[in-house]
Formats: sequence, structure tokens, C-alpha cells
Amino acid sequence: MTTLDGRVAVVTGGAGGIGEAICRGLARAGCAVVVGYNSSEGPAQALAAQLPAALLPHMALKAPVTDSSALAALADTVQRSHGRCDILVNCAGTTRFVAHADLDALDDALIDQILSTNVRGPFAAVRALRSLLAAPHADGSTGLVVNISSIAAVTAMGSNVMYCASKAAVDNMTKSLARALAPQVRVLSVSPGLADTEFVKSMDPGWRDEQASRTPLRRLARPEEVAAAVVAAATHLTFTTGAVIPVDGGRPLA
Repeated sequence: MTTLDGRVAVVTGGAGGIGEAICRGLARAGCAVVVGYNSSEGPAQALAAQLPAALLPHMALKAPVTDSSALAALADTVQRSHGRCDILVNCAGTTRFVAHADLDALDDALIDQILSTNVRGPFAAVRALRSLLAAPHADGSTGLVVNISSIAAVTAMGSNVMYCASKAAVDNMTKSLARALAPQVRVLSVSPGLADTEFVKSMDPGWRDEQASRTPLRRLARPEEVAAAVVAAATHLTFTTGAVIPVDGGRPLA
């Protein structure tokens, strides 16, 4: 399968740096894209309007992943407007830089925010859209869930201890859900290294250069490369489920 014409994809966190690249990549492959957002309605609406035309319309919908009732409403809207959902990309996430040794700064409120957004959120989105993802199609295609993870799940190095733990949980959950939802739905993780989004580009150049130097390929991941892995999961890796696909430049090798 090299085209996604007629397919519908929901991308939570679709207006963020990586999320935007994923929305654009899926749209170029032929998908009608639902750009899910929490507080970034303006950018999400603008992105949906800019995407190349598909067989079904693109749209932006509120998708706060910590609100299960809102996700159920999103699923209902997608059902009524498009009649199907073939791909769910769980890209919404949150974190804050806290030194790993500073246990007091990683307070309970931040821990709860990270875990509810990064772990419970993807599960809740799958739960809300499961019936659409698992619906049979005449072409025999299966539904697909792609969870955007992080190399921090493996290296245990990242913005804070709980962020690393949350991404390890996502990878584990990916495997559990792949088993639980088979054969109707495939579930994969795409696991980037540090991606060179606009947010990262705004940070200290010395720090960015140091992170790149620690990677065998000597640069950061481009958001478009993360998007390419998501599109590949839908178009080429059609017999793959329960796997974690790294897009990290070989960082664990360093």
C-alpha cells in the first residue's frame, strides 16, 4: 500500500512541532486528517486549512487527551462527519525540564500531569476510537494506532525522571494493546530522539549542539523524519504490530 487515499487519520497534539509534520505527511499520502488540539485551536484550524486536499475533508477538533468525555465526543464527530477512522496517532504529550537528582522539584502535580497526559491520554484515545479503528473495510485493511514515544524510554535520559518513565510505559502499553486489539487493529510506537522542532531551536545552541554530538549521526531528528516513520507504518509495515520503531540516529549506541 503506497497511498492512503480515502483513509481518515486522527492526530492528537496535531498542532505541535512533531504533530504538524505528521499531519502534513499523512495528508500528502492521501489521508483526510483530523488535527486534534487542546489549547491551540487557531494553529490547528490553520493547519487543517493548509493541508493538500483529500477525498474527505480535513478538520480540526478539540482533543484534550485527559478528558475522556471530550474524546468520546471527538469520536462521535468523526463517525458522523467521515464515517470511519483508520489511523490514530497519539502525539499529545507534556513535560518540563527538571534535573533528575532534584526530586523535590518533580512535585506531585507535575507527576500527575505527565502521567495523565503521556500515559493515560493515549490509552483513553484508543478506547474512545476503538470501534472505528476496528471496523471492517471492504479492502481488508486493519486499523492502526501509532504512539509517539521517545528514546528516553530506553536511555532513561530526558527532560525529567517521570517523563522517561512515562515513555517507557507507552512502549509497554503499545505491546499490550497490540496483543489485545489484534487482529483488527495494529499498534506501534515511533520513538524519536531529540527532534529539532521550533521549540528546540529556540533553546541554547550550545546545548543543542552537545545533544547532536552525542548521536552517531551527529544531528538531531527532523520532525519530517518522525512523520515518515508514521506514514511508513501505515503504508509499508503492514505486517508489523507491537514494535517500537526508533528514529534516533543511533543514540543508544553512543
